[in-house]
Amino acid sequence: MPSVFTRIMSGEFPGRFVWKDDRAVAFLSINPLRPGHTLVVPRMEVDHWLDLPPDLALHLMGVAQSVGKALQKGFRPLKVGLLVAGLEVPHTHLHLVPFNALTDLDFRNQEKNPAPADLDRAAATIRAALRELGYAQAAE
Repeated sequence: MPSVFTRIMSGEFPGRFVWKDDRAVAFLSINPLRPGHTLVVPRMEVDHWLDLPPDLALHLMGVAQSVGKALQKGFRPLKVGLLVAGLEVPHTHLHLVPFNALTDLDFRNQEKNPAPADLDRAAATIRAALRELGYAQAAE
């Protein structure tokens, strides 16, 4: 059975994409820790990040770095955090979170019902920053 992330990538479930390439995508979390919380997901279904082919792991880190630069530019946080958790969905994904304090990275503080307009604004901010940084992979 395909993972929820595979179903998002196929268009079966909605997603606010900010990055698309042939090996990975990035889209906003539906339960963000902070505005701009983005997930970088390989197109290949791999449950545990330790099982990723090394070249795909390297690619995901490159995508995370590119999207992270856009998060830094668009949201101006002190840092952009990178977290690999993966208990809730059996499909490797990297969490990118603009943050100003360690408490911003506490998953107990996820926003359970974010306003769709806020998510749309965050996605537009990230896409615009990616384009300004010269990344053709910025999703439309």
